[in-house]
Amino acid sequence: MSKPNRDDLLLNKQICFSLYSATNAMTRAYRPLLNQLDLTYSQYLAMLVLWEQNGINVKALGHQLHLDSGTLTPLLKRIETKGLVERRRCDHDERARVLFLTSAGKALKQQAESIPSEMMCKSKLSVEELTQLKATCDKLFEQLTK
Repeated sequence: MSKPNRDDLLLNKQICFSLYSATNAMTRAYRPLLNQLDLTYSQYLAMLVLWEQNGINVKALGHQLHLDSGTLTPLLKRIETKGLVERRRCDHDERARVLFLTSAGKALKQQAESIPSEMMCKSKLSVEELTQLKATCDKLFEQLTK
């Protein structure tokens, strides 16, 4: 560790502020695309997992999204109210809930397929830069959650 100095507390020196600002900008950039799907950013993330793993249990979804049940439950209720998913009891554990896409939820995937490439264009970063950024963010998350 280096010795602290006065500049350590300058806002423009903070990695956390850069990540915070980039996250906010990313979420704002997604908004017009997701408005067309009537999804919030958090709902979109949940749908991404469901499009990949239809029939996932709620606990596993929360783990993948890094969300606790207090945050996840209202989010799931909202997408269930929109008719995109349905919650059912698990066949082998009636305490657990399993999420399944409805036909509307499955159809929404086709409308969302262009979003990743549109966001890549908005970023004006190369595939290599975006891949490296993702890897660095994933590594940082892993280190901070050990």
